[in-house]
Amino acid sequence: MRKIFADGKAEFDFLAELSKRAGETNKKVAETVSEIIDDVRENGDEAVKKYTEKFDGNLPEFYEVPREVINEALEEADMEFVNALLNAQENIVDFHSRQVEQGFINAKDNGVIMGQRVRGLKRVGLYVPGGTAAYPSSVLMNAIPAKIAGVEEIIMVTPPLKDGTPNKDILTAASICGVDRIFMVGGAQAIAALAYGTEEIPKCDKIVGPGNIFVATAKKLLYGVVDIDMIAGPSEILVIADKTANSAYVAADLMSQAEHDALASAILVTSEESLADKVLSEIDRQKANLSRKEIIEKSLNDFGAIIITDSREQCVALANLIAPEHLEVHMENPMELLGKLDNAGSIFLGEYASEPLGDYYAGPNHVLPTSGTARFFSPLGVSSFTKRVSYTYYTEDALREAKDDIVLIAEREGLTAHANAIKVRFEGEKSE
Repeated sequence: MRKIFADGKAEFDFLAELSKRAGETNKKVAETVSEIIDDVRENGDEAVKKYTEKFDGNLPEFYEVPREVINEALEEADMEFVNALLNAQENIVDFHSRQVEQGFINAKDNGVIMGQRVRGLKRVGLYVPGGTAAYPSSVLMNAIPAKIAGVEEIIMVTPPLKDGTPNKDILTAASICGVDRIFMVGGAQAIAALAYGTEEIPKCDKIVGPGNIFVATAKKLLYGVVDIDMIAGPSEILVIADKTANSAYVAADLMSQAEHDALASAILVTSEESLADKVLSEIDRQKANLSRKEIIEKSLNDFGAIIITDSREQCVALANLIAPEHLEVHMENPMELLGKLDNAGSIFLGEYASEPLGDYYAGPNHVLPTSGTARFFSPLGVSSFTKRVSYTYYTEDALREAKDDIVLIAEREGLTAHANAIKVRFEGEKSE
């Protein structure tokens, strides 16, 4: 894990190098995914099952998982695991319930009525990886805000295990969250099926959830046919820390993100070189006992860094520039900095707000913008699953008062039919 002394160039050279890790969509992957999408659009379930057999080796035990199998997964699950999920669910519900947006109506004295309706989407597709990278926490983080938003139906797709059976932990989480239907299919073919609909898999209005490069590419190519949550890049964490920071905690939190993927990025920004050295020592000590040691080492070596700055203020400035997915603040009086930290997917304040708390339990969503897009994107939430419809009612007198302005603007734009649509309503008045 390299040490970089911020001098106005070295840190920016590193950040420019870092930005390349996500890269453009692989052209060969895009070509393959496009072929799959076209095939599914034309041939529906037949194509979906063909690709499932091709990529997974055989067809799964079920295409659509029967409701009794989903219920059995919950009934047979380890109760400690179920209770942990239920406790997490309670926190996620509590947080996201506060995001509910209300519509409004504005009735003016002249009889004009305007307003906005907020409604949940009709049907949402949820992609959940189902192999070795099976994350029941993702089911909670995606399904719960959708339900709170008023989504009528959640359709989950998830690849089968190697033996063709569903992942029981995924089914347990889906049962707890009230997922309506589950299909055992993964990859780009699953995304295409959700976007276009097949004989058995319903067409969805939006697709959410993480996946591999084929899934991410399919979502990107189908955006516009269907809405998606975001184009997610590799996971990342930025820790800003001062002399009060506990080096063992900082090292552990950096590695908690590095273990996700060899492309993950873990960065420490500090004004204390002595802390940097202690963190490096702690990484060496702690990683020896971690199961994903090789991935952690590659991630830290290739995309990790400790940037040493001159001041606390420079740490904050770099944090806003990087706009990380996860931002931890290990500094004295961390709440004082909250108002200055504008660009981050989720902010963790103080040494006991470790990032995995957000991944699993605290309540805020763990589906977050990556690759610097926290400058303009927000975390997944209730509003991600709603649409807004505005409405307008005008009386004759109110339109008469506004007509000259409307006609003037329309004619200035050369849209005479627009102007005529207003004029025609008052032609009789003109002829008098």
